[in-house]
Order: sequence, then structure tokens, then C-alpha cells
Amino acid sequence: MNIHEYQAKSIFKNYKIPVLEGVMVTSEDEVDAALNKLDTSLWVVKAQIHAGGRGKAGGVKLAKTKDQVKPLVKELLGKTLVTHQTGPEGKEVQRVYIESGCDIKKEYYFALLVDRACSSVSMIASSEGGVDIEEVADNRPEKIITLSIDPSVGLTAFKAREAAFAMGFEEKVAIKASTVFMKLYQVFMDKDCSMVEINPLVETNDGQVVALDAKVNFDSNALYRHPDVVELRDFSEEDPSETEAQNHDLAFIKLDGNIGCLVNGAGLAMSTMDIIKLYGGNPANFLDVGGGADKKKVTEAFKIILKDPGVKAILVNIFGGIMKCDIIAEGVVAASKDLGLNVPLVVRLAGTNVEKGKEILKQSGLNIIPADTLAEAADKVVNSVKGES
Repeated sequence: MNIHEYQAKSIFKNYKIPVLEGVMVTSEDEVDAALNKLDTSLWVVKAQIHAGGRGKAGGVKLAKTKDQVKPLVKELLGKTLVTHQTGPEGKEVQRVYIESGCDIKKEYYFALLVDRACSSVSMIASSEGGVDIEEVADNRPEKIITLSIDPSVGLTAFKAREAAFAMGFEEKVAIKASTVFMKLYQVFMDKDCSMVEINPLVETNDGQVVALDAKVNFDSNALYRHPDVVELRDFSEEDPSETEAQNHDLAFIKLDGNIGCLVNGAGLAMSTMDIIKLYGGNPANFLDVGGGADKKKVTEAFKIILKDPGVKAILVNIFGGIMKCDIIAEGVVAASKDLGLNVPLVVRLAGTNVEKGKEILKQSGLNIIPADTLAEAADKVVNSVKGES
């Protein structure tokens, strides 16, 4: 789960991590009241979307007078920002953060993330923070520092100072930076985060270390422990299909292909997408209905897949274990009839009660394309999209 910058900075303030004062607005009418709360001579107007790269996309503006702020807010609200993280469709700006400016001496990059390669949390840091951090990673990788944190002891003061000195902070400022790093690690652990990123983390002209930006992602599997975090969720920033899938206990991720996938088991779902690609097709989604799906769940899964107008065919790939093939077959038939399915449907069943399941599909009277193997199913669904079935 992701949150907005202004929400992340609110969490930072609770942990006494230095941030600048700011106010979030959703309309021009709120700007005057927001400005009255900020004692500054420089204002930064920031689009709030769940994506990085806002600066390069025109989502961050500077105002040197109060009179310049409201036109900038008006310009950003309702604008569709396209960044390297949004995809070509972009994201509509519905919230704007008005923040005090500051004098910047130098920009840095700092992040904490789950490093699965070494089964720990790692610090990723650089002396080259700012809007071009991706170019630094691509062209000057030696500027990127990675330090693993021993999970048995956490982030120690020594390790935090090691990171600060490696980033190039001078001694007095390095102590302040290392204190910030330790507080960020506490946020990471307390809130079950998957990533905490500050880009840029800045040193000001008076020697302070300030989080000028804030990006925090949470482990969705741990949200039940954090009702305060759940309250920060902005559904308007999420794909409606993915939100609906969660409501039905379905694991769903929308992709940009045209072959819908309905599979039980995450590993089998990944293999199904891989073999579709191998046969020249493009999956439209990842969808795992889980091990205990019933007719209702299968029907809801079909509904979610078919809401994507780009879907031209559907591949159902089920291995019956706890979930019996005949129950799935009944769900497939019921869903197809209820929804008036009008795209090619390829079904491959294997496992418990597979013969019963195949017979149900055969007797349904529906134009269902059967397949005995995953390779055959992939071949048939790709050809059906090409009009060759």
C-alpha cells in the first residue's frame, strides 16, 4: 500500500524527523487559508500522486510570492501527470501540497527497503540525490551505496554514521544525518514498511538535514496490525479492478495485454503468464483465485477480467487439489452464462475430479475450448486472439 507525500511527512513528524511545514489542499478555495498557516518567503507547490518523477513531469512548482501560489495550484489540480512510474496513461492530480521552501546547500538520496537477496533491510544512499537519481543509477553506479542492516541488532549508531560519512556529509552534519537514518529505520520497523525513500534528503545552508520529499510503502499483508495506516489509503489512486478484487479476496494485478488469466495459485499464475508470452501472446492480468474458490468467487473473477475492454480472450488454468475441478467447471459455466461471455474461453483442468470437470464443460452447450496441457492451452488462446482458432 502506498500513501501520499504529505501523509508520509505527517508520520515523519511523529518520529521527530525534520520536514518542512506544509498544507494539503484539494481546491483553489483552500489556498488562502493554507498560506496563512505557512511562515515563509518561498513556497513549493507539489502535485500529490502515487508515483515518482513528479519534478521532471512538471508536478513541482516554485512560487516566490503568495500571489503566484493559487495559479500554480489551479494549474496542477485536475492535470494528468505522466511520469516514468505512471505509464503513458498518467495519473490525475486531485491533491496539491503547499510547502515552505528552504535554502538548499546539497541534495542527497536515502532509502530503506526490503532486500530479499540478503534477507534483511538495506540502506540505499547516494551523494547525488534529486530528479536525476535514475540517471545516476544507470550511468554512475559507483555513486550508489548499499549497506545491509543486521536484523538481529537493527540499525546501530555506528552503521548509520557509516552511511552518512559514505554519502559525504561532514562530521557535524553527519551526526544529524545518522540520527535521521535511525529514526527512519524505526518508522520502517514500527509500521511494517516495504520501502521508505527520501529524494532529496537535503543539507541546508545552516547545517540542518531535512527530508524534502517522502515516499513510504507498506507491506499490505501487515495492514491488519495498523488501522491508522489503513485510514490513509487513497482509493482514487488505485486501479478500481484491483480494489474490487481485494474485496472478493482475489489476488489481481492489471497488465497491458489482451489475454485474461484465471488461475489458482500464484506460482501457477506466473507460469501461465510466462507460457502465454512464450507462445506470442500478452497476458492482460495476474489473477489468483486461491485454493478455496467457489462458484461465486469464479464469477466475480470473470467480472473483473471482463471489465477490461482490452481483453480479447480468457485462459482458465486450474490445478485441482483442495479446489476440485468439477466445482471450478460449474463456476466457469455459471459465470459464462450469467455474464453472456462473448470472447473465446480456453479452459485447462488438471487434478482432483478432472474428468467430472471436463464433462460439465462439454455438456454446458457453451463454446468453451478445452485443453489438456498448459502448452496446448496457451497455443489455443493465443491463436483465438489472432482469429485462428
